[in-house]
Amino acid sequence: MARLVMKFGGTSVGTVERIKNIAEKVKREVDAGNDVAVVVSAMSGDTNRLIDLVSDVSSIHDAREYDVVVSSGEQVTIGLLSLALQGLGVSARSWLGWQVPVHTNSIHGAARIEDIQCEEIIKRFADKQVAVCAGFQGIADDNRITTLGRGGSDTSAVALAAALKADRCDIYTDVDGIYTADPRIATKAAKLDKITYEEMLELASLGAKVLQTRSVEMAMKHRVKLQVLSSFEDLPGTMVVDEDDILEHQVVSGVTYTRDEAKVTLQQVADKPGVAALVFGALADAHVNVDMIVQNVSEDGKATDMTFTVGRMDIDRAMDVLEKLKDDVNCKAIVPDPNVVKVSIVGMGMRSHAGVAQTMFTALAEKGINIQVISTSEIKVSVLLAEEYTELAVRTLHSAFELDAP
Repeated sequence: MARLVMKFGGTSVGTVERIKNIAEKVKREVDAGNDVAVVVSAMSGDTNRLIDLVSDVSSIHDAREYDVVVSSGEQVTIGLLSLALQGLGVSARSWLGWQVPVHTNSIHGAARIEDIQCEEIIKRFADKQVAVCAGFQGIADDNRITTLGRGGSDTSAVALAAALKADRCDIYTDVDGIYTADPRIATKAAKLDKITYEEMLELASLGAKVLQTRSVEMAMKHRVKLQVLSSFEDLPGTMVVDEDDILEHQVVSGVTYTRDEAKVTLQQVADKPGVAALVFGALADAHVNVDMIVQNVSEDGKATDMTFTVGRMDIDRAMDVLEKLKDDVNCKAIVPDPNVVKVSIVGMGMRSHAGVAQTMFTALAEKGINIQVISTSEIKVSVLLAEEYTELAVRTLHSAFELDAP
């Protein structure tokens, strides 16, 4: 007997038929003698529809009321799934975030979980009752409903698994696991049997959309075993595990990309102490996240070029901030470029293998792909390229590191 958390995303609960299909999967685990808690998202498209309704009513809205509206989609799905389970003879009860309760901070729209009190759910496991919990939502100290941000149901599931001391957290999606690259681009991409928390965290933060970054962080912190598998096919999935659970690491485990990047270059800024602090401090105050940063060496010791990336949706806000600083940093020009893509390779094997970056740069050069910016960590190398080279770069690197499935 095991204790499991099963999480189903919006596509998985997109129709009544799919909800009934999920109920069958849950019933199989209950019949096997397992204690089961289920976390579900709103039906696909519902959250976007609710966000649009809020925007239609008020372009500048109260974040607390925003959370009341956009969290309502999950209330529908937990009720429907509970009814479907009861129809199969399975004891089930729905739980909203405030009923569990899932305690969060008070940052509405992007709340962080602080504590989950699941004693009542555990008590009902003794009677083989399935807890069907609303993902994405919690409750603040002032008893207002909060939401966790995009993809928050993944975080809800992992946090609940940690609180329940579950043996495993199964994340059911519309794909059947973690692949070495996006199969829509790299047709020879292979599904991984296992991947480490560290690799999954890098992949998630660099564009892989299978798991939310915060959920992987939480799983790594609390050592929650994750499994990513398909809602629609009964196939083995991918386990996200400790580094020690993988005997031998590939040099590179995956290639990923994100188009959510824009490049900004400040030309001929003053080359003196305090300029970078002024620029990036102002961007931080405006809540603009900066990623890759490069500063050229000045030839005369007086002026230099500074290049960095921001989220593509933040480019207008960033430009507004920088225009106001132009005179303060003696900047000749500010040049934005939204037509870029960040392509990355990730792998634990990079820690013990030399020449990984050289292989990457050589492979891109042979295809005539120019690298604009480079950033690295212990287990990843990212490059900024012109967006038109996205697919060619992903396929090239996938082959260069021998990830093509036989």
